[in-house]
Amino acid sequence: MSIWANVAAPDSEVRAVEDVVIVGSGPAGYTAALYAGRAAFRPLVVEGLAPGGLLQTTELVENFPGYPQGVLGPALMADLRAQAERFGTRFLTRLVDRVAFATAAGAPHRLWADGREIAARAVILAMGAAPRTLGVPGERELGGGRGVAYCAVCEAPLYAGRDTIVIGGGDSAMEEALGLARHARSVVLVHRRAAFAASPIMRERVLASAKIRVLTPYVVEGFVAGDDGKLGATRVRRVTDGASEIIASAGAFVAIGHTPSSTLVRGVVETDARGYIVCRPGSRETNVPGVFACGDLVDARYRQAVTAAASGCEAALDAQRYLETH
Repeated sequence: MSIWANVAAPDSEVRAVEDVVIVGSGPAGYTAALYAGRAAFRPLVVEGLAPGGLLQTTELVENFPGYPQGVLGPALMADLRAQAERFGTRFLTRLVDRVAFATAAGAPHRLWADGREIAARAVILAMGAAPRTLGVPGERELGGGRGVAYCAVCEAPLYAGRDTIVIGGGDSAMEEALGLARHARSVVLVHRRAAFAASPIMRERVLASAKIRVLTPYVVEGFVAGDDGKLGATRVRRVTDGASEIIASAGAFVAIGHTPSSTLVRGVVETDARGYIVCRPGSRETNVPGVFACGDLVDARYRQAVTAAASGCEAALDAQRYLETH
């Protein structure tokens, strides 16, 4: 649950034509709002129905600059939001469900948020990406800091000296397993196929690690809580003969890919084959004049809060230059 009051701004605060509208409310969206606000554009952030993005469900963040003791994910998002609000940002806790972007530079774009039409000279897209889930028993219940997570790079130090498991077979899963192995007592890498999709060099590194045990072809059937209510074990099943195994695990990291939240603008803004929005080299400009994109919506590689925030800064600066030109 959010630690700030989840109250939508009244419609009267929406101007006839906004200078900057930001769609999304994670680190990228709030940082873009901070920069646009300091440039005196009084941006409007349409936060969606769950303000704060993925960090809203993250218990402890230890790798965001400026928090030497770490910070709770919701607290970090509240800080970013408050900082943007200090410089004149306004917020609508609504969901954008339709867009009509102008094709001519300088012409206003139009968005609809739960029936409310909003016009904007510049739009920054920051809807993020969602990790793909397994959809097995215990996954949702044991998420949010209770053991099941989707970013070992973010949380590996929290599992120092403990047993962990990674689910996936691509390069991302290999990187997660290798990163965990530097901290955890053990890592079990589970993949549903006998062969990995990862590159040969990543496979070799994983197989060479004394801390990593590889299980193929196995699927995860569910996550089991321990006496403390947190993850205690993972139940897996061998695909070939149905044999089951219970693996002790304090942390389980699902690494089967992400889905960018670009459905709203597909066919309107250029996206790649996976759905990530394509930006022009060296900028956060999309192929539509006056429309910019940032955060995990454009980043299939790093997906970190700090890189999302940095790209939000870039998008706001590009939007500022655009507005000053047109």
